[in-house]
Amino acid sequence: MQAFRIWDINQKTFYLRNNQLVAGYLQGPNTNLEEEIDVVPVEPHTMFLGIHGRKLCLACVNVGNEIRLQLEEVNITDLSRTREEDKRFTFIRSENGPTTSFESAACPGWFLCTELEADQPVSLTNTPKEAIKVTKFYFQQN
Repeated sequence: MQAFRIWDINQKTFYLRNNQLVAGYLQGPNTNLEEEIDVVPVEPHTMFLGIHGRKLCLACVNVGNEIRLQLEEVNITDLSRTREEDKRFTFIRSENGPTTSFESAACPGWFLCTELEADQPVSLTNTPKEAIKVTKFYFQQN
């Protein structure tokens, strides 16, 4: 398992607010709220993503007819690449120069994204080229 810093191309970092992953501009004493992301490689370019030091993992789920990102209480090291029910925790990492995007393995075509506006929940989009969502991230190993 490795810990990474993640921030979008607009410099918004990830933090938790009411058990929800949010992206915003953290300054001064608030910079210590930034969450690092734990990564467990599954295969080349695929990985499980979790909140560093917590038993919370990012999952792509289908609720009704809506695809959404949610944090699930699970230990990232308990996940298995061979269990079908763990596929919702798997993300495909694509690098394009200095930036990275993350596509859900369970919901192909859905990408991790942030909103243009700060302090909004991190979510998923199936229109990654639209300018209303940010799907490009800087991903730096600590």
